[in-house]
Amino acid sequence: MKVCRIAKFNAAHRLYRPDWSDEKNNLIFGKCNNPNFHGHNYKLEVWVSGKIDPETGYVIDLKVLKEIINNEIIERFDHRNLNLDCPEFQDLNPTAEYISIVCWDLLRAKLDSTYDLSVRLWETENNLFEYSGS
Repeated sequence: MKVCRIAKFNAAHRLYRPDWSDEKNNLIFGKCNNPNFHGHNYKLEVWVSGKIDPETGYVIDLKVLKEIINNEIIERFDHRNLNLDCPEFQDLNPTAEYISIVCWDLLRAKLDSTYDLSVRLWETENNLFEYSGS
């Protein structure tokens, strides 16, 4: 059985590699390389799968999952500049791919190992990224 909790956060970032020239950064990252940053209204889907507990009827209590997401993701990234405010991206270009992996890692550390975990990150209504730890 799979269950999903959706959360939203707003964050700014700049896609940029300091070891590349400005020309190469502009060529590869385009408008996403704006030195003044740009932002997204991210939607995060957190999918947890496991066995249904016969006593509760739950795979996981969604109130508990909501609290973990709020503590580990929303409080950490919402209304932040990922490049400047978040140590997770100090040495990591905050692409949606890496944001997805960082979110998965943070959540995985707080969930019981009996659960399978997958995250889906919507950066825009047209851009979706999924990570399951592989």
